[in-house]
Amino acid sequence: MAKQKILIVEDERDLIEVLTYNLSKEGYEVISASDGKEGLQRAQLNQPDLIVLDLMLPIMDGLEVCRQIRSDSRTQNIRVLMLTARSEDVDEIVGFNMGADDYVTKPFKVKPLVHRIKALLRRGKDADSEHEIIAAHSVEVDRVNHVARCRDEELLLTPTEFRLLWTFVRQPGRPFSRHELMDTSRGEDANALERTIDVHIRALRQKLGNDSGLIETVRGIGYRFRPVSDAKANV
Repeated sequence: MAKQKILIVEDERDLIEVLTYNLSKEGYEVISASDGKEGLQRAQLNQPDLIVLDLMLPIMDGLEVCRQIRSDSRTQNIRVLMLTARSEDVDEIVGFNMGADDYVTKPFKVKPLVHRIKALLRRGKDADSEHEIIAAHSVEVDRVNHVARCRDEELLLTPTEFRLLWTFVRQPGRPFSRHELMDTSRGEDANALERTIDVHIRALRQKLGNDSGLIETVRGIGYRFRPVSDAKANV
């Protein structure tokens, strides 16, 4: 069985060596690049299963690399975990809108990072062979073809946003806690990742545009998709 392949795009040589050592110990094949242009080329050439992508890179920054990865049919489904020294929410939202699946701020501990990488890669194996299309209000989600539409316009969603929307539309009106949503969208280590669920929800609401109100905040619990019986949804 072929090893899963991870591409590290990072300009700190010491960090590349640490991550390469630890990920190789976990059984992954690891390749690396030290600037954004080289990272994009290696992504296109090697087709990794996941990219660990630094935000601040020479030649081409991480956001531009991520944008080009998502706009290329050869690489658009590769998982992207972004690394950055910044921690402001605005930077996280920009990163997720560009297509990052997860976001980790420096400095970080290696072991939790490896757990997050495992969770992202495991999600890629959860394919459901049954053709399923579900719809509620103005939103339709095709799970097999990985297409989501709102009012017949295709939504450009990250894999995490797609899974969240699928979860919501399957059970409109049901409140989901942040823990449940993290389990659905990522897998393990839900406690450590809970903070990022709000960022994903904000990004998803932005992409729904005028229908952003379909995702409702349930105070003290989490979020839900507006019940189908609620006529306000199509106003």
